Amino acid sequence: MRVLIVEDEPYLAEAIRDGLRLAAIAADIAGDGDTALELLSVNTYDIAVLDRDIPGPSGDEIARRVVASGSGMPILMLTAADRLDDKASGFELGADDYLTKPFELQELVLRLRALDRRRAHNRPPVREIVGLRLDPFRREVYRDDRYVALTRKQFAVLEVLVAAEGGVVSAEELLERAWDENADPFTNAVRITVSALRKRLGEPWLIATVPGVGYRIDATPGTGRGSGDRG
Repeated sequence: MRVLIVEDEPYLAEAIRDGLRLAAIAADIAGDGDTALELLSVNTYDIAVLDRDIPGPSGDEIARRVVASGSGMPILMLTAADRLDDKASGFELGADDYLTKPFELQELVLRLRALDRRRAHNRPPVREIVGLRLDPFRREVYRDDRYVALTRKQFAVLEVLVAAEGGVVSAEELLERAWDENADPFTNAVRITVSALRKRLGEPWLIATVPGVGYRIDATPGTGRGSGDRG
């Protein structure tokens, strides 16, 4: 999952971002409305976390534009106010959930995951493909009924590959979806993570390398690992 945090208090925004990363949720930060709109125009996000009172276009204006775009992206509003009329107006703008400051990070994580499950394209809560079972809510992976322990980053990469349902996912897309905008585009983190993930899942190999293109879940495991262990 990748979210956009629109919050003009730098320390709070960074604390939220760092906390979400520990929960395997990639997050980018926008400190004002103009930056938020720019990021929304060039990146794909699963959820927007909007502070209503920010410089430039307000959180309300950003919410209006998100709704008008027809993307179906869920919106979680942040506010220091705890008044019913403020919440009502936020929901009228198209917000899907509301969180009043101060809040516990764990509550934000739970709400984000709940919103992710209810997204417009409604991904099934559990995905299964070629004997692999991935439960995004419980953060559990089984292969042929055998539990597979994964790191947060390995799980995030596998989640993107499984969601593609056998389609090829480029290294750049994996970097974008499983990491965030601060990731070095020249890093070998994707190759290393995919290699480690293959080993965790075990033989026959499930993740095929498409040379020069990317990676995919192989419908005929064992045939698509590629040469050696080069990812």
